[in-house]
Amino acid sequence: MEDLTNKDAENQESALTNETENLNENANMTDQTNFPEEMTDDIEQVQAELAEQKEKYLRLYAEFDNYKRRNARERVELMQTAGREVIVSLLDVLDDCDRAEKQLLESGEKDAVQEGVLLVFNKLKSVLSSKGVKPMDCKGREFNPDEHEAVSQVFVDDENLKGKVIEEIVKGYYLNDKIIRFAKVVVGL
Repeated sequence: MEDLTNKDAENQESALTNETENLNENANMTDQTNFPEEMTDDIEQVQAELAEQKEKYLRLYAEFDNYKRRNARERVELMQTAGREVIVSLLDVLDDCDRAEKQLLESGEKDAVQEGVLLVFNKLKSVLSSKGVKPMDCKGREFNPDEHEAVSQVFVDDENLKGKVIEEIVKGYYLNDKIIRFAKVVVGL
């Protein structure tokens, strides 16, 4: 896209240069011919108006070209985040699935019902990930207020854990690399 912008800018510059050269040639021609002084003034005035109109035209063309690019970029962004509200509402269901999966795995029993439920949970996770949803990995990482919401702070003995995420209360998620839910975490002091 930058290549197109550079080419458009180069084309516009060369067009302006050509127009300036043409105007200079026309001015030289009027100097060489023997027109009455009133006509040369009129010709110069018309040439100045023509140059002004060409400048306005080029600016308007560049502005319209920028509008088309901006509109295309906004359209792509809208397509990427079109189902955001539905996905955000499904995140609570996904949290419940994670808690249920944890309970099923802790029970230690393996039966057909447990396997079926785990298959459904995994399918839900894979469908959401195919739509661009990614969970945040924040436990043990440095606290970042742009991604995390500190729910609580806990004193820690280990110096390495100070200022880092100790526990994740509610998982945060990205949708196409944009945060759709901040992670609620406990931070070490």
